[in-house]
Amino acid sequence: MFTIQDIHNAHAKVKSGADFPKYIQDIIQIGVTDFETFVSDSHTVYFGEDNYQTQSAPMYAPLSIADKSAKEQFVRYLKIHQRGETDYPSFCKHCAETGIEKWVVNMQQMTCIYYNKEGEKVLVEKIPSL
Repeated sequence: MFTIQDIHNAHAKVKSGADFPKYIQDIIQIGVTDFETFVSDSHTVYFGEDNYQTQSAPMYAPLSIADKSAKEQFVRYLKIHQRGETDYPSFCKHCAETGIEKWVVNMQQMTCIYYNKEGEKVLVEKIPSL
């Protein structure tokens, strides 16, 4: 089974949102089937086969998530992040500002779904193949 160190090794290659598809391919190779990242502090729960799961530590001091989601502004922030124009901490601050509580990545469906505090889907995005 994979470890948080394995995840960190794959993530070390990520320089911006533009590198996300390659990162997904790398963690699929080590056995990750899904993961759920919480914007408040960026802790992530990773899932694998046979109900395996492991969790990363928080990456920063807790952010306050806006109560109301602002989908249009979030999509603008996401696009600039995917072009490599913002770093990960900035993207997380933008998520919090626009009411994104977490995102869930499913490797089988190759989707990344962004949720608000009410558990509603704000955006469902297909992860591009390499």
